[in-house]
Amino acid sequence: MIDKVRVRFAPSPTGYLHIGGARTALYNYLVAKHYQGVFILRVEDTDQVRSTEESTKSIFESLQWLGITWDEGPYYQSERRHIYNEYAKKLLDEKKAVYQEDPAKGKAVVFKMPTGKQIVFNDLIHEAIKFESDLLGDIVLVKSDGFPTYNFACVIDDALMNITHIIRGDDHISNTPKQIVLYEALGRPSPQFAHIPLIMGEDGSRLSKRHGHTSVSEYRELGYLPEALFNFLSLLGWSPGDDTEIMDRDEIIKRFTIERVKDKPAQFNIKKLTWLNSHYLKHVSRERLYKLAIPYLSQAGCNISGFPEEKIIKLVDFYRERIRILSEITEATKFFFEDKIIYQMEARQKFIEPQESKEVLQEVYDGISTLQEFNEGSLETLLRRIAESKNLKFQDVAQPIRVALTGTTVSPGIFEVMELLGRQKVQERIKQML
Repeated sequence: MIDKVRVRFAPSPTGYLHIGGARTALYNYLVAKHYQGVFILRVEDTDQVRSTEESTKSIFESLQWLGITWDEGPYYQSERRHIYNEYAKKLLDEKKAVYQEDPAKGKAVVFKMPTGKQIVFNDLIHEAIKFESDLLGDIVLVKSDGFPTYNFACVIDDALMNITHIIRGDDHISNTPKQIVLYEALGRPSPQFAHIPLIMGEDGSRLSKRHGHTSVSEYRELGYLPEALFNFLSLLGWSPGDDTEIMDRDEIIKRFTIERVKDKPAQFNIKKLTWLNSHYLKHVSRERLYKLAIPYLSQAGCNISGFPEEKIIKLVDFYRERIRILSEITEATKFFFEDKIIYQMEARQKFIEPQESKEVLQEVYDGISTLQEFNEGSLETLLRRIAESKNLKFQDVAQPIRVALTGTTVSPGIFEVMELLGRQKVQERIKQML
């Protein structure tokens, strides 16, 4: 590596930021940060038919959400046509390129590929790669519509922006010899190249929609945390050299080098991403978890306006150990907001319908009425006293109450749930069940 690393991420704004594109952006970002270099964002929007402002905005938002910030840019290729035309003219004047007429489409500028030339470059991931120029064919530089082709605009921009390392997917390997020839024709040194193997689905085929969600924005909407996806993507083809899997941003930046990126395709493992996400959910602050959960509760129709903020903070905090992604918070906590509980049939038959369970519920209902204070401590004393008086195991008292209050057999501690619901709501639900 040289003293001042300059790398770039250059998306085409024709859709959302794909997981593969996000990983490419991340690897460029990590190299820049590891070597105290510069990370540049460039928008390759010369496809006038497919490029949209909506896609550009979505890509920017996804990068920022992931915490991938750029030092320079964004630069837009559509605003740099005069630069590409200037260099196309230079190559025309030097007889390295010619005009080519297409009766149907008009005049294009074409670079004449040198013959009998072997093009060799040392890829930082795949090592030495060779091509024969005779097998490549000529390169269109400027299309008949006046817009530059990918290979030409890419070379001009990378040269003028002094890019030192081009880190991109290995589906671009076939473009690299053409670009190297153009660098030579322009009298500019080639950057170093690192082509990252593609991401595969769990069936071994290239990651696509049929494998599920493929864009960063989709994972954001599902309730994955940016730090979890950042951590996961960094390990999707790279290893720190040991078995460490959970690393924060600073540690990843400190340990990341492109030479440790594997030369084989990485497999997208949704179970691993979800496991990482559940880990990070356990460690976010109560306040942040509350702010993250509110949109999901609102979208699910939960009427949160009638509840004190501190109560909802406590509620979602109870469930952080039980959810893997934020969108699961609605199913877990909906019992708290609903006026009428929907009971799981099996739970009702097992824990409510036996006569002994009904007697327990009645005693709990009556006992709650006599409590001076309604808190975890007084509730525990009451429930354990009832269990002892009826010669029951504690769970034989707790489970009927849990089903009556939540509709399910799974919840955080029953005392916490009861205190959170409050005396009136607890009694209403027990009465409803009875």
